[in-house]
Amino acid sequence: MRVQITLRIITLAAALMAALGSAAAAAADKPLQIVALGDSLTAGLGLAEQDAFPAKLQRALAAKGITVAISNAGVSGNTVSDGLARLDWSVPAGTDAVILELGANDALRGLDPAATRRALNDILSALAKRNIAVLLCGMLAPPNLGADYGRAFNAIFPDLAKQYGLVFYPFFIDGIVADRKLNQHDGLHPTAAGVDVIVGKILPKVEELIARARACSGEAAAGSPTRTCAK
Repeated sequence: MRVQITLRIITLAAALMAALGSAAAAAADKPLQIVALGDSLTAGLGLAEQDAFPAKLQRALAAKGITVAISNAGVSGNTVSDGLARLDWSVPAGTDAVILELGANDALRGLDPAATRRALNDILSALAKRNIAVLLCGMLAPPNLGADYGRAFNAIFPDLAKQYGLVFYPFFIDGIVADRKLNQHDGLHPTAAGVDVIVGKILPKVEELIARARACSGEAAAGSPTRTCAK
C-alpha cells in the first residue's frame, strides 16, 4: 500500500513538473510585448514611421533572431509628468517590458529637477507594482542651464535606476550629440542614420531587458511567487 502511494506521488510530481516546464517554455516562445514610452526621440519626429527608434530597434533584434513586438508610445513634446499622466493607457495590460525615454523636454524647458524626479519615481513605482521590466534611458541637462541645475538633473536617472534595480542606459542620444550628419536641421532630433547609431549603442541593454522580462514571464507562467522584473 505504501509503495502504491509513493508511486502515485512520484507520478503526480512528474506530471506537475512537466506541466510547469511546458508553461515556462510557452512563455519563452511567446513574443515579448515591449512599450517604448517616450517623447519625440521615441516618436520619431521628422522621420518616416519605419525609421523611428521602436521600428528600427525591433528590426535590429529580429536580425539577431529575437522576436518581440515593440509599440511606439512616444509623444512629441512630452515631459516626464506628461508621461505619468498617460501611463495607464500607454502601457496596457499584457505589457512585459518598458523602454522609458523621458526627460529631454524637462531639461530643455528648465523645469524643476525635483518635480521631474517625483514624476519619474511615480512612473517607476507604478511599473514596479505591475511587475513590468524597465530599461531606464538617462538624459543630461544642457550645459547652458548651469552647473547646479546640471548636477541636480543629471543625478535623477542613475539614482532611480539604482533604487529600483533597473536596467540602465545613461544617455539616450549618446553618439549623436552635435553631429550634424546624424541630426536633423533643428540639431535636436536624430536623422534615420542617427537612430541607427542610437539603436546600435543601446542594443546590449535592450537584450538585457529582454532576458530579465523573459525570466519574469517564465516564473509567472510556472506559478512562482518570485519575480525578477522589478525590485
